Amino acid sequence: MILLDGDTLTLDMLRRVAHDGEAVGLAPGALVRVRASRAVVDARASGDTAVYGVNTGFGSLAEVRIPRDQLAALQLNLLRSHAAGVGDPLPASAVRALMVLRANVLAKGFSGIRPETLEALLALVNAGVTPRVPSRGSVGASGDLAPLAHLALVLVGEGQACLDLSTTTSEVDLRSRVVSGADALARAGLTPVTLAAKEGLALINGTQASTAVLALAVLAAERLARAADIAAAMSVDGLRGSLHPFEARIHAARPVPGQAASAANLTALLVNSDINRSHARCGKVRTPTPCAARRRCTAPRAKPSPSRARSPKSRPTPPPTTPWSSPTRARLCPGEIFTARRSRSRPTRSPLAWPNWRPSVNAARTV
Repeated sequence: MILLDGDTLTLDMLRRVAHDGEAVGLAPGALVRVRASRAVVDARASGDTAVYGVNTGFGSLAEVRIPRDQLAALQLNLLRSHAAGVGDPLPASAVRALMVLRANVLAKGFSGIRPETLEALLALVNAGVTPRVPSRGSVGASGDLAPLAHLALVLVGEGQACLDLSTTTSEVDLRSRVVSGADALARAGLTPVTLAAKEGLALINGTQASTAVLALAVLAAERLARAADIAAAMSVDGLRGSLHPFEARIHAARPVPGQAASAANLTALLVNSDINRSHARCGKVRTPTPCAARRRCTAPRAKPSPSRARSPKSRPTPPPTTPWSSPTRARLCPGEIFTARRSRSRPTRSPLAWPNWRPSVNAARTV
């Protein structure tokens, strides 16, 4: 089980929940913070001072005071009014990631949600209840209000959801297995939540839908990167190529971290290859160009920051000739570093088109 504390959730943990169905829980320290934060909200909700989102309306109605006996209805109406998304539903894996990311934010203890409401959200994840969340309707940086409202409605027994208690995969067809939120909760043995002051706002005020989709895209890109390096290593063996063009000292001559990382991966995959050793002294003096060129064909890339884009290290650097001279080793090293690209290609700002990034396969990245 993965315990959420608001600070230590990584992409790998998110993958294990979204794709593998691992259970989630609330860390003890997070529970203490959530309770303390909720106490502040309860004190303000019972007082006479106007507090936005707690005992007032929203937006243009911010100056309208809400009676205490209508505070719960205010939060429920907030969810209903914002659940206006359209389009095909998000994949089940993205919705599970969305639920975990939102719960992780609430676990920080700054949103004023009640512990039982947060626990109910985690229970949805663990029970395999996947809210139907339309893929269109977010207002971006101003908040994924619509997607999160569709998610939160299932907590209160409204909206729509897909219930699947038997599978641990994310490939659930939401469009063909949709039931009402109330029915999904009943089948899972869960009870609808009655929202208290500020809880509707706490559930939808964030950008976790965008973060979930992006996080899963990064994970997919990393899988593609690993597969590309493995396929390249197999090709080198199949073509009876050499691993020497992938040596780190060759790639240190150019400030391209992605290139160096890919070369290091290929070296690790080939260094113990019996096939590679079998023709180490075959008499050939040059590795076939397609094998050596693999260093510059790493697939996933990321856009560098503006400061890095202006850095001298990120400017075009002429590649060494082949073979190139290594003064520190007093020897000539075979190894081309190819930089040519199709000149007719349209420039792109896609995160997959920049040459200075390569995912670290084993790094723990905090979400």
